[in-house]
Amino acid sequence: MPPPADIVKVAIEWPGAFPKLMEIDQVMQKSLYTALTVTAENDLHMYTHVVVYHGIRQQNRNDIKNGSILRLTTSPYQTAVQLHERIQSSSMDAKLEALKDLANASRDITFAQEFINLDGISLLTQMVESGTDFGDLLSFTLTAFVELMDHGIVSWDTFSVAFIKKIAGYVNKSAMDIAVLQRSLAILESMVLNSQDLYHKVAQEITIGQLIPHLQGTDQDIQTYTIAVINALFLKAPEEKRQDMAHILAQKQLRSIILSNVIRSPTPINDEMAHQLYVLQVLTFNLLEDRMMTKMDPQDQAQRDIIFELRRIAFDVECEPNNGGSTEKRKSMYTRDYKKLGFINHVNPAVDFTQIPPGMLALDNMLYLARHHQDAYIRIVLENSSREDKHECPFGRSSIELTKMLCEILKVGELPSENCHDFHPMFFTHDRSFEEFFCICIQLLNKTWKEMRATSEDFNKVMQVVREQIMRALTLKPNSLDQFKSRLQNLSYTEILKIRQSERMNQEDFQSRPILELREKIQPEIMELIKQQRLNRLCEGTCFRKISSRRRQDKFWYCRLSPNHKVLHYGDLEESPQGEVPHDSLQDKLPVADIKAVITGKDCPHMKEKGALKQNKEVLELAFSVLYESDEYLNFIAPDKHEVSQQLLPLVVFTVLTFYFGDFFFFFFFLSFFSALLPF
Repeated sequence: MPPPADIVKVAIEWPGAFPKLMEIDQVMQKSLYTALTVTAENDLHMYTHVVVYHGIRQQNRNDIKNGSILRLTTSPYQTAVQLHERIQSSSMDAKLEALKDLANASRDITFAQEFINLDGISLLTQMVESGTDFGDLLSFTLTAFVELMDHGIVSWDTFSVAFIKKIAGYVNKSAMDIAVLQRSLAILESMVLNSQDLYHKVAQEITIGQLIPHLQGTDQDIQTYTIAVINALFLKAPEEKRQDMAHILAQKQLRSIILSNVIRSPTPINDEMAHQLYVLQVLTFNLLEDRMMTKMDPQDQAQRDIIFELRRIAFDVECEPNNGGSTEKRKSMYTRDYKKLGFINHVNPAVDFTQIPPGMLALDNMLYLARHHQDAYIRIVLENSSREDKHECPFGRSSIELTKMLCEILKVGELPSENCHDFHPMFFTHDRSFEEFFCICIQLLNKTWKEMRATSEDFNKVMQVVREQIMRALTLKPNSLDQFKSRLQNLSYTEILKIRQSERMNQEDFQSRPILELREKIQPEIMELIKQQRLNRLCEGTCFRKISSRRRQDKFWYCRLSPNHKVLHYGDLEESPQGEVPHDSLQDKLPVADIKAVITGKDCPHMKEKGALKQNKEVLELAFSVLYESDEYLNFIAPDKHEVSQQLLPLVVFTVLTFYFGDFFFFFFFLSFFSALLPF
C-alpha cells in the first residue's frame, strides 16, 4: 500500500549530530512541530526559527518534498539574547569572541531585527562612547554597528553628538588601527548621506586637512573610504558652500595627491575606487553648473569688459585709441572686429551669451583660452578673419556651441550614477581640466573645419564630426590631456570618414535582398534559439548588489530560475560569486505562479525612497521589482542596462506571462522584444 500523499520523508540536520531521516505530516501542524522540537531537544525557539526564518510557513509547507533537507539552527531571538549578554562580559577574551559572533550574525536581517529590539544599537553606541575598548574589541564593535545599521531599520538621526565626536576622533588620529579607521570612515559616510542634520555635525568635526593624510598611504580600501567621505560632504553641502569647499580642496592639493597616490599607484584601481573617482569627477564638474545656467546681462559693464578683453588680445595691433576718430567710426570698428571674432550679434555680442546652457561658461572658456593659450587664440581668430567669408570658422559661435557640447558629454549638472565607474584620469592632471579640455577641443574644431572645407551652412555637420572625434578619443581613456590631444590628431576628418564607411559597409551587408530573404526563412528557428538562450541565461542567474541605506554596497544576493522554469530561487551571498551559484544553495524561493506584476523605474518601491544618489535617471533605468502576494516585492537594481533591457527584466516578464498565455504569447513576445538582437 503506497504511503499517504501528505507524509513526506525529510532529512533534519543540526549542529553536532548526524542528520536524521524523519517522516512528517504536511497537513498536521503538530506533526511538523513534534518532528522538529523532538529533534532539537524540545527547543521551542529553535523550532520557531526553522518554521519562520528558513521559509517553512503555514502557507508553503506543502512545498516540502521527499528528500528535502531541513537545517536546524539557533533562533535569531535566542542568539540575540545570548549575544546581548555575552558582549557585556567582564572577561575581555569572552567579550571579544562575543563581538566577533555579533559582527557575523548582524549580516542577517532577521537576527538584526531581534538584536535591535533588545536595544542592541544603544548598547553598542554606549560601548563606543565609553572609550574603554581598543584594538580588536573596538573594531568588531564598529563592524557589528555598521552591519546592523546597513539594514535600514534604525534612523541615523537618533545618534548623539558624543558618538559622532568619538567616531570622528578615530578618523582624526594620525595613528589608528586600520580596521577601526575603515569602519569609522564608513560610519561617517553613512551619517552624512542619510541625514542633513548629521552632515552639519560631521562637517564640524572633520576637515579636509584631516582626511588628506589617509590618501597618502598605500591601503586602497582606506583611500576609497576617505574619498567616499569627501564625496559625501561635497554632495550634501549647501550650494553656497560647495565653491568654498572646492577652493579648500584645491588649497590642500587633493587632485595632485589623488593623482600621485591613487591613479598612478602601482596598485590596480578596483571597481569601488573607480566609482568614487567618478563621483568626485562629476561633483567637481557640477561646480560649473552655476555659470552654465547664468545668462549674460548685456547692460553689465564688468561682463562686457570681458568681451572687450577678447577683442584687445586678438586685435591689439589694430586697436585705436578711444579718443581717436568719431563715435560712429569706433562703433564701426568694434562691429568689424566682433564679426571677425565670430559672434552672431556683431553689434552687441553680449546677446550671444544669453542662451543657457552654456551661458557665461562659454565666455569663461574663451577668456581662459585667450589668456593662457594666447598664441593659439590669436592664430584661430586671425586665420579665420583672413579667409573668404564663406569658409571662415566663427570662433564665437563655435566656442558657445562647443561649450554646450562638452557639458552634455560630461553631464554637467546631473547627479552621479550609482553604478558607474567611468572616470577619466586626464581630468585629474590639471587644476583647470575643463578649461584645458575646451582649449584642446576648440583647436580640434578649427582643424576639422578646415579639413572639411566647411561653410557656415555646414556648421552643424562639423559639430557632429567633432563630437564623434571627442567621444572616440575619450573611449580610449587617455592618461593625460597631452595624450588626449595626441589621440585626436589620429582621428582626423579623413579617418572619421573611413570609420563611418567601414561601419556602413558592415551594416549594408545585412540589408541586401538575399540576406533579408534568408532572415525571413530562418526567423522561427532563430526565435527558438533566442527563447532557449534567454531561458538558459535566467536559469544561470545573476548576482546583484544589495540595496541598503548606505551608498557603499559591498554585499550581494543571487537570483535564478529553477531548471523546470517554475520557481525563482534567491538568497544572500558573502561575496561576489565566481561563476554560477547552485539553486539548492539559495534559501528563498518564489513560485512563478505567485508573481502578480513586474514594476520598473520610479514606480519601484526601492526607488521611492528619498536619497540623492537614488534619484538620477540612470539608476531608475536599472531598477525593477517583482510583486507577489499583495504587498511583497523582490527589488532589483541590474548591474547595467544590458542586463535589465535584454536579459533579466524581459525574461521575468516573459516567465510571468507565458505561465498564463503559453507558447502563443511566447513567440510574439520574443519577436517584438528581441528583434534588435537578431544576428541578421
